[in-house]
Amino acid sequence: MDKLITGIHHITALASDAQHNIDFYCGVLGLRLVKKTVNFDAPEVYHFYYGDEIGQPGTILTFFPYQGLSGGRHGKGMLNTTSFSLASSSLGFWEERLKKFGVNYKGPSDRFEETVLYFEDGDGLGLELIFSDKDQRPGFTYGHIPAEHSIKGFYGAELWVEGYEKSAALLTEQMDHVAIAEKGNRFRYAAKDAPGHYIDLVCMPDSLRGLSGAGTVHHIAFSTPDAQTQLDARVRISQRMLNPTPVLDRSYFTSIYFREPGGILFEIATAGPGFMIDEKKEELGTSLKLPNQYEAYREQIEKTVVPINLNFEKYR
Repeated sequence: MDKLITGIHHITALASDAQHNIDFYCGVLGLRLVKKTVNFDAPEVYHFYYGDEIGQPGTILTFFPYQGLSGGRHGKGMLNTTSFSLASSSLGFWEERLKKFGVNYKGPSDRFEETVLYFEDGDGLGLELIFSDKDQRPGFTYGHIPAEHSIKGFYGAELWVEGYEKSAALLTEQMDHVAIAEKGNRFRYAAKDAPGHYIDLVCMPDSLRGLSGAGTVHHIAFSTPDAQTQLDARVRISQRMLNPTPVLDRSYFTSIYFREPGGILFEIATAGPGFMIDEKKEELGTSLKLPNQYEAYREQIEKTVVPINLNFEKYR
């Protein structure tokens, strides 16, 4: 039977400054800005999508940069660390690059036969670079990072929970994941045993609950092939009494949302139509794209959002 859930689609976080966000994720990390649009629920706020060359599922990190937003707090009931995948030969390059741009990091350390560097962006969002030889995806580069050292997409995500059992049951019984590995309080699951798919449930019963704010993740989205598999997945989630939303149109995919047993907001998003429905590949992320319902207000919105600069020469 074909899987309804095929892996991570995207992860969405909160930030406090649009330009700083662009500079860090495009400039320092070298991700591509594949879409510059606005928050469907707050059109005065940008919605940035970063990813590989065309923003394929499993590579997309998105942000709502609310100017001046107060910082949040990592804790249980939250996705606290987002991990990116790189070649094992790139470790030295990235240690030097992080030092060059004043990014403090912890590591390298070992986990499940992979090498890990942990660091945070300017808002305190937890990030990891994971180095292995498992990932055959090509990375993206604007040219200021050598292609062989570029980020290939997600490696996985780390979710802090009170106890892992109920969250694990949801992943394995309704969301087509299987147990991959465990060590101590860390339990790994994946729809496929490959980078871009790993979900680590970390039991943190003594941690405070996380608080939303800049530097925290709003939700994680899982990918489903199409509209029909999304509806089928919605039935499964409903059977677990988790009250998913109706299907919502997000222009580049459709979505349903629900909270998993540990309180983390989950989304199931369709793989298509993708980010090239309104821009050519070479033009992705270069102009402000608005949902249809806001197009009539374009002039007002363009005056409201802060201007941003997409020149990354200083990050060579």
